[in-house]
Amino acid sequence: MIKVIISGFNGSMGQKAIKMVNDSEDMQLVAGFNPIVKDLDPKFYGLNETVKIFNQLTDIDIPADIWIDFSIPTAVFANTKFAIEHGIRPVIGTSGMSEEQTAELKKMADAKNLGGIIASNFGLSAVFMMKFAQTAAKYFDESEIVEKHHEDKIDAPSGTALNTARLIYEARGHDQVQHSNNDPLNTRGGDYHGTKIHALRLPGFVADEEVIFGGIGETLTISQSTTDRESFMTGVKLAIHEVMKRDQLVIGLEQII
Repeated sequence: MIKVIISGFNGSMGQKAIKMVNDSEDMQLVAGFNPIVKDLDPKFYGLNETVKIFNQLTDIDIPADIWIDFSIPTAVFANTKFAIEHGIRPVIGTSGMSEEQTAELKKMADAKNLGGIIASNFGLSAVFMMKFAQTAAKYFDESEIVEKHHEDKIDAPSGTALNTARLIYEARGHDQVQHSNNDPLNTRGGDYHGTKIHALRLPGFVADEEVIFGGIGETLTISQSTTDRESFMTGVKLAIHEVMKRDQLVIGLEQII
């Protein structure tokens, strides 16, 4: 039985993760963590009385195999570091960490031969979109990214958009050419090695992204749309079973699909 701790257990994604674990025949929820909760009674959250609730990392004293994290950008680095230090395989869906932070966490996990994953998106449609974009980038020299999320998403651009831009850059091996620097109102969006990223935050969206490639006399648009957070759980479940077999931390679900 795979024993699971969920960080951010009482948030929208955390609740989906709880259902996924409870519905799985080979997983057991052993604890929930969130530093802002006051009541530590699991029954208050509709959980089995055997589940422990923690609001301090230093209080967590229960054996576990997997640490699922759907917390907030300001907490995820410390959470993941704690999990690795305690031999718990991290499955991280919280975005907002820098490349330097993810590199440090990978170094820590690999040194302990500990499997894990940090994924910008657990939706399979998003993962395949990124893989298709990486392939197209070899043949199109210019592209831009438009990502659309709900109004409450804290970080911008999204981790998915940044990871897409990173894969495009890696496929090309060089920065994208820039045509104009005259943008006093910053209307051209963010910039990752020349790839422009435009972030929308509006009610009505969950998580959408499109990558637009431009060539001489043609364009190619690769897009995906998420309408229900439940879709992410397919990727989370896949990732859990995969990292249980691995001895290194991987960056991106596309690395195991």
